[in-house]
Amino acid sequence: RIMADAAPAPPAARSTARRDKLIELQKVAQKRWAEEKVFEQDAPEPGAKDENQEKHFVTFPYPYMNGMLHLGHTFSLSKTEFSMGYERLKGKKTLWPFGFHCTGMPIQAAADNLRRDIIGMYTELHTTEEEKQAALDAAAAAQVEEEEVIKDPTKFVAKKTKAASKKGKGNQWQVLESMDIERDIVPKFVDPVYWLKFFPPLAKTDLIDMGVKVDWRRSFITTDINGYYDAFIQWQFHKLKKLEKVNFGKRYSVFSPCDNQICADHDRASGEGVGPQEYTLIRMEVMKLPAS
Repeated sequence: RIMADAAPAPPAARSTARRDKLIELQKVAQKRWAEEKVFEQDAPEPGAKDENQEKHFVTFPYPYMNGMLHLGHTFSLSKTEFSMGYERLKGKKTLWPFGFHCTGMPIQAAADNLRRDIIGMYTELHTTEEEKQAALDAAAAAQVEEEEVIKDPTKFVAKKTKAASKKGKGNQWQVLESMDIERDIVPKFVDPVYWLKFFPPLAKTDLIDMGVKVDWRRSFITTDINGYYDAFIQWQFHKLKKLEKVNFGKRYSVFSPCDNQICADHDRASGEGVGPQEYTLIRMEVMKLPAS
C-alpha cells in the first residue's frame, strides 16, 4: 500500500496580543494627555510658586512638507522625545513647539512636475503613432549627445539630487498615488499652496499617534502664508542687518529663468551640486614662422 505524503500544516499565525495591549494602553494614555493638556506650558505669573521652576526647551528641525513623514523622522524625533520625557520626570517645565517647513523651491518644482505629467498624459492620448516614434527618435539622439558630453572632462555632471532621491521611481503623479492619495484629488497638487494645506495636518496626526510631547498651540508652517512667521523672519533679518551681521553683496549664483530668481542647492528639481567653475586660460602669441 502506498501512503501519500500529508501536506505540511500551515504555520500558526503569530499572536499579536502583546502588541494589541500596548496599543490599547497607548491610546488610553494619549487620550488623557489630550484631555488634561499636559504638554501645554505657559509662562508663570510673577510671584507664582512655579516662577523659579527649572525649565527645559527643545526644538526639532522642521520636516519638509513635500510628502509624508518617514522612518528617518521617527528615529530623529525619538531622541528629542526621550529628552522631554526624562526632563519632565525630573520635575522641569518642558516646552516643545513644532514647525513644518514649506519654504523653498522643492514644493514648487514638484507642482510644476505634476502639471507637466498631466499635460504629457493628455498629449499621449492625442498623439499619433508616427508622432510618438519621432519623439522616441529625438529622445534617443538627445541621449547620445548627453553621453558625449559626459565623456568631456571639462563638463560638470551633477549627481542625483536630494529631491530626485526622495522622489523615487515614477513621475510625480505616480509618487503622489504611492502615498495612498486618492486619484481624484491628485490634480489639486498642481497648486503649490495645496501641498501646504494637505501634508502638515497629516504629519501632525502621525506625530500625535507617536506620542510626542508637543504643545500644539505653538505649531506653525513657514512661508508668507503664515503672516506671523513671515514677520518674525523679516524682523530677524532687519535686526541682523542693523548689527552688520548680514549685508548685501555679489557672488556667482545659479539662476532659474523659469522662476526668475536665484535657485539654491536644495531648491532645485535637478542640478544639485552645480556651482561656478573656474578655468585657467593661457594666452599664447602665434608667431609667423620665417620662410625656410
